[in-house]
Amino acid sequence: MSIMKNIRNKTFSPIYLLYGKESFLINDVKQKLMANVLTNGSEEFNYSAYDLEEVPVELAIEDAETYPFLGEKKLVIVHNPVFLTAVKQKEKVEHDLKRLEKYVSDPAQYTVMVFIADYEKLDERKKITKLLKKQAEILEAKPLNEPQLKNWIRERAAFHHAEIEEPAVDTLVFMTGNDLMALNEELIKLSLNAGEKGLITEEMVKRLVSRSLEQNVFALTESVVKRESGEALRIYFDLMKQNEEPIKILSLIAGQFRLIYQVKELTGRGYSHKHAAGLLKVHPYRVKLAAGQARSFSNEELKAIIDLIAECDLKLKSGGLDRSVAVELLLMKIMQEK
Repeated sequence: MSIMKNIRNKTFSPIYLLYGKESFLINDVKQKLMANVLTNGSEEFNYSAYDLEEVPVELAIEDAETYPFLGEKKLVIVHNPVFLTAVKQKEKVEHDLKRLEKYVSDPAQYTVMVFIADYEKLDERKKITKLLKKQAEILEAKPLNEPQLKNWIRERAAFHHAEIEEPAVDTLVFMTGNDLMALNEELIKLSLNAGEKGLITEEMVKRLVSRSLEQNVFALTESVVKRESGEALRIYFDLMKQNEEPIKILSLIAGQFRLIYQVKELTGRGYSHKHAAGLLKVHPYRVKLAAGQARSFSNEELKAIIDLIAECDLKLKSGGLDRSVAVELLLMKIMQEK
């Protein structure tokens, strides 16, 4: 990301516009600016932040136009510039946008002013938005697509002084999703456990990464597919101890077996894993795993299992049987389905 490279090289823009819903990316740039702009203990004198839902933008501009004290540059952070959006709301504060336009056109070179707009979209029709986009260095913090996300994971692992294997990248995305904050926390943990070689392997990811309910249910389904009744029931009883709802677990099991059936159908027709993932709108790694699980069943067996799940769902909703016991019996029936 060129904006980060410039900050590390201490080549600062007088104005930054950071906008979008991916808060981790915005906060990362903000922290790098604080670490690089404010030097020699000048944070107390040369850093300030303003919430434009509480104060007028003129206060931030006056601050930005004041010379730094005991440092070369000031850092002024401006939050919630709602006037950049099309959102209509009763504003508690009136902002002098003419004065802001004047400042943006000719900013103080001894100040780094950062507008943080955690909005999905800005109103491109507004004069101030157009002017900021023309004058400022911009970060559009939108969710990363799959190739960008994988590249970000590799770069973040390197930032934490580690290297990550490609299968480990796939597994980490599958287990954690695209939440950058959660991914970064897991990468910190993995890099600390990478040892002298500094290599993060797939086995490490499976062993160390925190499992969500969905991941635990996937592990449960994997044990069911392999007919490992002891392991399947151990996972299920652990989920019960964690007060997870049986009906929610059943819903996730149903989703997994539906995916196995759909993948079996599509791959049987010659679809690649990537094409099947696109059609089913799921991560390709999930399709790869489901295809492996599908080999343990015929189409008829999968249909029978889906019927068993539907029967169990009806029992849970009708209240005819204890919910926990009903799902436990279902798991045993599925493992006997042959």
